[in-house]
Formats: sequence, structure tokens, C-alpha cells
Amino acid sequence: MKKHAVIVVGAIAALLVMLSFFTSEPFGPMAAEAQVHQHGTQPAKPEPKTQASSKAAPVEATKVEAPTVEIPVDKQKLIGTKTAVASVLPLTKTIRTVGLVEYDQRLLNTVNTKIEGWIEKLYVNFTGAHVKKGDPVADIYSPELWATQQEFINVVKWAKRSRTRTAGRDKATASSEDDFDIASMIDRDAQSLVDAARQRLKLWDVSDAQITQIEESEKPIRTLTVYSPYSGYVLQKNVNQGQRIMPGEKLLDIVDLSTVWITADIYEFELPLIKVGDTAFIQLSYLPGRRFSTKIDYINPVLEGETRTAKARFTIPNEGGLIKPQMFTNVEMTINLGRTLVVPTEAVINTGVRKIAYVDKGDGNFEPREVITGTETDKMIEITAGLKAGERVASSANFLIDSEAKLKGVEPLPRKVAPVETKTGGAPKSPPPPQHRHQEK
Repeated sequence: MKKHAVIVVGAIAALLVMLSFFTSEPFGPMAAEAQVHQHGTQPAKPEPKTQASSKAAPVEATKVEAPTVEIPVDKQKLIGTKTAVASVLPLTKTIRTVGLVEYDQRLLNTVNTKIEGWIEKLYVNFTGAHVKKGDPVADIYSPELWATQQEFINVVKWAKRSRTRTAGRDKATASSEDDFDIASMIDRDAQSLVDAARQRLKLWDVSDAQITQIEESEKPIRTLTVYSPYSGYVLQKNVNQGQRIMPGEKLLDIVDLSTVWITADIYEFELPLIKVGDTAFIQLSYLPGRRFSTKIDYINPVLEGETRTAKARFTIPNEGGLIKPQMFTNVEMTINLGRTLVVPTEAVINTGVRKIAYVDKGDGNFEPREVITGTETDKMIEITAGLKAGERVASSANFLIDSEAKLKGVEPLPRKVAPVETKTGGAPKSPPPPQHRHQEK
């Protein structure tokens, strides 16, 4: 009886639990379905966040702190660390190079002849001989010139006879007026032929003195003496005694060495620093203590492929002929670059990809800073970006500081890149914010 009562009570309890399960409020996914079936509408969905709503609550940008490497003061003294201040100072660049003495091409002249013939005597018969203006160069025999002289002599004789006949008669004694006019016309024609023959000899470089000699003696000159129209040194001799020459053939090259050229090689990275008119000083090894001041008068616009240099030219007077072509000289030019921000050359480390300077932040901390450099001199280097005047940088032992920074994983912050405009002309795109190792930590 008791067993039966227990079974009945258990059945009633199970029934009550089942009733409570089906009559309670649904939850979870089933709750949503139950609400749909019960009310016939779907529950409201949460509104997605729009871009405007996200901008309504801006997040404050965190300031990026520059990384530093710590070198205690006692270690700085041990490794010999020195610092220097970035300052705005007048910067000068000294360019030193080697020059080669050359003859002035504007003073190079050629002696030639305009007739065909043979050289019977050569007065200037070796290279390097000094020739003055008016000195004889060679005696030339020319059959053509001989024939022209004969024609000139015949015309001169005819003109003299015609002039004598015209002078012996006048208009009163002439048989008729026509005879007097004919005689005067013949006299004028004869004089015109004399002038034409004389001009022909001049065009063949026969001097006035020689023409006068031919006219007075009425005898042709067998050989024509060629005189030098210039003064200078014989640079090249192209003929020998007894040689046949043709019209226009070059006999000698004569150069005046009163002034000379000096050409110097300038490297391509130094070319933007120089210009025509800059002052330079020339020194020769065999004239110690003497400096010749000159200026750049020409810069070759084309570089030489083998040396990657361009030729700069200087002109200097050669008093006494001390400077001779093919001599080597020392050329020095000091270029004033104005006032600019500079640091010692040793303060900048060139990694090949970028240039780094370590800025002393105090208390033994050094910040690696990427810099952009300009002109470099013997002791100073120009800083165009990355440093400010008054900042102190490590000028010695900075390679040891750089090694310590590499071991500790300290890298300089990348430089900000200027915004790049899109091709469509829209707003410039800003570069993504930098991510650094110390931020990840």
C-alpha cells in the first residue's frame, strides 16, 4: 500500500514539472519564435553603427615617444663619447683638384701658301722654334707665280709708255679731239690692268715691298719668300726643304704662349657648387710659394664617362714662359655656401640606406634620429632636415652607441613622408601611422 502511494506521488510530481515547463516564458532562439507566433511581428534588431556615429566619439591619439638607448656616464667616459651642438654657421667648401696646362686654342695659328710650288729654302726647320711676326719662313719657287710676275711687268711697261705718250701731247697739239680721247682711254685702261695685276699678287701673299721691287726693277723674283704673320712657337712642322706643296697646304702651326689654359677635372657631385666666374688659385710644384689667381671661364657641359668628371677651364698669363703645356698644377677653389645648420662630419652615420645622428637627451640617453644631409666639407656637414639648432649630438664613439642600440633593438622613428596626391586630383592620402617595437611591448 505504501509502495503504491509513493508511485502515485512521484507521477504527480513529474506531471507538475512538465506543466511548469510548457507554461513558463520561452527564452533564446525559441523565445523569438514564440514571440513571432504569439504576436505576429518580429523583434526589433539593433541598429548598426554608422560612420557618422563612429566619428561622434573620437579616440584621443596617443603621442609616440621617441626610442632612446641608455649609455651611463661612466661608460661614456670609458668609450670616449663626445658631443657637439648643431649650430647655424657660415659654411665654405674647398675643392682641390689637379689641372693640366694646355695652350690657348684661340692663339693657335697656321702658316700656309696659296700657290703651287717647291720649297727651295726652309728657314724654320724644327718644332719648338720661336718665330716672330715678319720673320721669313720659307722660299717657294712657283712657275705660276713666275708667269704672273711677267704679266705684271709687261702691263707696267705698257702703262709707262701710254703715260709718256699722253703726257707728251695735249688737246691743242692733238690732230683731232677724238685722238686725244682715245689716248686718255688707253692710259686709263693700262693703269687698270696694272692695278688688277698688283692685286692678284697681293692675293697670293706677295708683300707690297716685293711688288714694288718687281715694278721698279722690271724683273721677276724667282722665289717667293713666305713671312710669318704671327709670333709664337712652332707647335707642328708639316713640310721639309725641297718638298712640293699645293695651294692651301699647311706649312707650320704656330701658337702664342703668352697666355695658357689650365683644365681641371671636377667630380659630378661638386659641379652644382661651381659656376663661371668663381675664383681659383693655381700652384705649381716647381714654383713653391707662388700662387696664381684666376677665374673659371668655361665649364664643359658633357661629363667624361670613364672618370665621371667635367672639365673646368682657367686662363692665366704666362709671364716669362714659366708655365709650359702638359705641366700638372694644383687647383684650389673655396666656395661660400652661406649660413646653414651644420654638425661635425663624424656625428652622422651613413648606413647606406639612411643617415642617422644620435641626439643627447640627457641623463645618459641618446635618441637615434634620421637626418637629411646636404653639402659635406672637410670637418662639417650640412643638415637640411632632422635636427634643430641647439640640439646636442654625439660626435665621437657614435658607432659604439649605434652598436648598443642595435643590440637593444632601438631603431629611429621613420621620417614623415609628404602626402602623395592621387591621380584623380582628390585629397592627398596620408601615410599610415608608424608602428614601433616599443609600442608592441
